[in-house]
Amino acid sequence: MNLFIILGAINAFLAVALGAFGAHGLEGKVTERMLEIWKTGVTYQMFHAGGLFVIAFMIDRLGSTGLLTTAGWSMFIGIILFSGSLYILTISGVKILGAITPLGGLAFLLGWVLVIVAAIKA
Repeated sequence: MNLFIILGAINAFLAVALGAFGAHGLEGKVTERMLEIWKTGVTYQMFHAGGLFVIAFMIDRLGSTGLLTTAGWSMFIGIILFSGSLYILTISGVKILGAITPLGGLAFLLGWVLVIVAAIKA
């Protein structure tokens, strides 16, 4: 449980810091479209940082289950792949990175499905 609280807190912190960097450090340096892509990465990172907290509290309440542990790792990997690819795309302009983003989205979806299944089984 503590691991997912720590990962959630780190990712929430990073989402705030990266959001501020995007608003202040990237403004005027990248196109408005790229800035929107950055903001999407920040938004999804923050939502899934919250998801990591949900998983940590579910593990505390329900006990550590493989479903919840896998859900936590899936969300964490989703943050790296989805948000990370959007950040790198914004900074680098390398459009092929857009091909990685859906894999992160799939990891997010898997994480939420596993949370649902764990809750139903409880």
